Amino acid sequence: MRIGCGESGISASKDHLVFAYYVTGHGLGHATRVVEVVRHLVAAGHDVHVVTGAPDFVFTSDIQSPNLHIRKVLLDCGAVQADALTVDRLASLEKYSQTAVVPRASILATEVEWLNSIKADLVVSDVVPVACRAAADAGIRSVCVTNFSWDFIYAEYVMAAGLNHRSIVWQIAEDYSHCEFLLRLPGYCPMPAFRDVIDVPLVVRRIHKSRSEVRKELGIAEDVKVVIFNFGGQPAGWKLREEWLPAGWLCLVCGASDSQILPPNFIRLPKDAYTPDLIAASDCMLGKIGYGTVSEALAYKLPFVFVRRDYFNEEPFLRNMLEYYHGGVEMIRRDLLVGHWKPYLERALKISPCYEGGINGGEVAALILQETAAGKNYSSDKLSGARRLRDAIVLGYQLQRAPGRDICIPDWYLLAENEVGLRPAVAENEITGNISLVEAHIEDFEILHGDLHGLPDTMAFLKSLSSLHFETDSGKGTEKRLMRERAAAAALFDWEEEIYIARAPGRLDVMGGIADYSGSLVLQMPIREACHVAVQTNHPSKHKLWKHAEARQQATGQGPILQIVSFGSELSNRAPTFDMDLSDFLDGDKPISYEEAFKYFSQDPSQKWASYVAGTILVLMIELGVRFTESISILVSSAVPEGKGVSSSASVEVATMSAIAAAYGLNIDSRKLAILCQKVENRVVGAPCGVMDQMASACGEANKLLAMVCQPAEVKELVNIPTHIRFWGIDSGIRHSVGGTDYGSVRIGAFMGRKMIKSAANALLSQSPNNTPSQEVDEVNSDENDESEMNLFEAEAELDYLCNLTTHRFEAVYAKQLPESILGEAFLNKYIDHNDTVTTIDPNRNYAVKAPAKHPVYEDFRVKAFKALLTAATTDEQLSALGELMYQCHYSYSDCGLGSDGTDRLVKLVQEIQHRPSRDGQPSLLGAKITGGGSGGTVCVIGRNCLRSSEEILEIQRRYKAATGHLPFIFEGSSPGAGKFGYLKIRRKIDSSLKN
Repeated sequence: MRIGCGESGISASKDHLVFAYYVTGHGLGHATRVVEVVRHLVAAGHDVHVVTGAPDFVFTSDIQSPNLHIRKVLLDCGAVQADALTVDRLASLEKYSQTAVVPRASILATEVEWLNSIKADLVVSDVVPVACRAAADAGIRSVCVTNFSWDFIYAEYVMAAGLNHRSIVWQIAEDYSHCEFLLRLPGYCPMPAFRDVIDVPLVVRRIHKSRSEVRKELGIAEDVKVVIFNFGGQPAGWKLREEWLPAGWLCLVCGASDSQILPPNFIRLPKDAYTPDLIAASDCMLGKIGYGTVSEALAYKLPFVFVRRDYFNEEPFLRNMLEYYHGGVEMIRRDLLVGHWKPYLERALKISPCYEGGINGGEVAALILQETAAGKNYSSDKLSGARRLRDAIVLGYQLQRAPGRDICIPDWYLLAENEVGLRPAVAENEITGNISLVEAHIEDFEILHGDLHGLPDTMAFLKSLSSLHFETDSGKGTEKRLMRERAAAAALFDWEEEIYIARAPGRLDVMGGIADYSGSLVLQMPIREACHVAVQTNHPSKHKLWKHAEARQQATGQGPILQIVSFGSELSNRAPTFDMDLSDFLDGDKPISYEEAFKYFSQDPSQKWASYVAGTILVLMIELGVRFTESISILVSSAVPEGKGVSSSASVEVATMSAIAAAYGLNIDSRKLAILCQKVENRVVGAPCGVMDQMASACGEANKLLAMVCQPAEVKELVNIPTHIRFWGIDSGIRHSVGGTDYGSVRIGAFMGRKMIKSAANALLSQSPNNTPSQEVDEVNSDENDESEMNLFEAEAELDYLCNLTTHRFEAVYAKQLPESILGEAFLNKYIDHNDTVTTIDPNRNYAVKAPAKHPVYEDFRVKAFKALLTAATTDEQLSALGELMYQCHYSYSDCGLGSDGTDRLVKLVQEIQHRPSRDGQPSLLGAKITGGGSGGTVCVIGRNCLRSSEEILEIQRRYKAATGHLPFIFEGSSPGAGKFGYLKIRRKIDSSLKN
């Protein structure tokens, strides 16, 4: 029906309507659910024009009618997949831009003309954004039918991989806003762009044949166990092996290429095979999560063994629904690739999917679409505003990964949180009312060693451990209500044995930042938010194992095993558990190399996080010769937000190694431990960070700045923060920006600059009477090369760290000799190597040199001046100078290419507030700078320690949200580092009543 046309807008009659149904180009799941809706529309006598890029057989196998019209046009691209399980985020944004943004004007003109030519009464979209706008331009009503929208999916891609594409998200959301309402399918993501919502049941294709009929056609006996191998139309390309299946099982393979050789117990299915019938014939399914696989598995109560996809944010919501109805078993990707399938398939046969909801969503949706096309108004503003606000909150919560709970988040989504792992440390006055409850939980444990230091977050962590034990003992909190991470954690420990706990905070980079790898003095403040790690060791014969790990042990022989649970993983779409045989870290009797470990953990991006934890074990093996003959259980619970530039990774590494050291009686001082943890990040994880993050987390103290010279890691002193000064961190919400230069290339540029300076110094030395002058230094007056000058050149020719070069020597001798940039190949041809063990030069990449080399030379000077000013007399000039030094650092980051729009905006807001008139003429906020590795993350702010400063920080938070839509997380307060905290050794008190 045409907008504003009343009854006259109908093309023919209410009995014969025309629908234009647009289908997204992402996968076959959308097309298969569209089939079920279209089937009902066609059966009612209506014409349906399907706009799709999917193969015709997807529609014609279930609908044979002249009323079905297929128009092969692709108007979006969905998510570009690097392989069957991994989405290429940047490629997805770039392809969408090419497919839907660049030709947008042409697409709209073409679609409006076509819609008018077929006299469409209603446009239906699943879930093509531009279709809604085209419908509005043509004066036709539109409705979307979906469980997710592309603005939600692409939003995180933009944050993580392509900030320069952020306009795509706003355009998609604007397109969806033209839609009259949304028919929302179960397992939905937050979708605030839609004005109104109607929830419908699962949309699933019907079954044509019974189990026995399908098995008879395939020649499979009724008593044979069958798994359907279904990865959503993506040919897997793996070399399947006969021994991967349990004895007597058969596997039906969807999407296998004609050239793929299959073992005798694997059956190749035709490309047009009708999946619902095959599901009816199978005992379980092995595949990746998508709406089609999940909905059909739930509808027909088929156990689903799934492997996570990377970077597709629809998955956590579908996974929650699947697990809520006891329908899923997660398989680790490593086990999928190596064929360790048996324990998962056998486990699948023991679960009983219990979905009892409606599966007639196709019929329900078709009826609503018919009535809407005929003129009925379903839209209602009664709850629309509240619903959109709720979805916007959930969307922001999901994307920002901020700790804490937001109001109005649905109960099922709240289950993805963990009260310890996701909440920041709670201020003491916030827990006063519940202190007796917390103490009661602490009393559940004997504290055999260590001190709580009065830290509320440590008390809360012990409370969490106590609740895990309670869940295990009492059976309360059934599996249906437990997140898998808590269920796995509850089975992790032997509660009658000792558990070792360590705590390590994140850090706020006050001054120094990326100059750490160039040997600068840095000033770091440990923040209030911290990571807790609990470790327990057991003899392999007594170690509690998860089912699949137990099966692997039975197959390969008993040996020590590592099991890890990470709280809060579901919100980052990481696998919440990880396990491995510790023998995987051995090559014969010796530890494997760091290069081999890096490859090992890179196999599965959803479990890459485990390298930060397990990597500590390998580093202890290689560097200290520690032998791990016992099995290890590790629980990680971090309140340090990820991606905000406050060293969440360092806190995990330091807390883990501290807890392991305590469990094994290793006496490692804090400095040494920090250096070992840096090796974890550099060599096992593969991140080229300096050492200041780990040093701050390990060696810092509350309310003090750790002053250290990174050559490689020498603590100078702990600087008291003057009582009249305060520091805050304000999160920009930008995790990473590929629009700017990345951290690694800036580091390479700095090391290139150091190599060039050393080469130039050597050339200058050649001007001594016994050498021929070099062409490179012809302009240098040889009369100046007196003995003292030659001594300087000798030192500079052996320059270990850029920060050992003074600013005046840099400007006077070397600045003009450094190029602005250089091609990697040209540098390698002339200088051979840049002498940095943790980065590799790409010969085809152009690297900035002058700015990255200049930054650490000047930053070291700024940090020394900043430190001196902190201990100087309190004057307005002191405060002004401290702020000015921070501003200089911020703009130097930008010169290196490590700035971002968000951090620049925050610094500008600080400056606006600082320079506006005040009653006493004195500003409260004094300066600000980007922190850590740059390109987003957190801004550090310095100000007077007064109420007005705190009010102005909150004002900045509000103004930033108003301008960007992101509510910044504010870091304030401090806490002790891991060394100061030490460790706790605890054991659960035995309740005498349980013995009887």
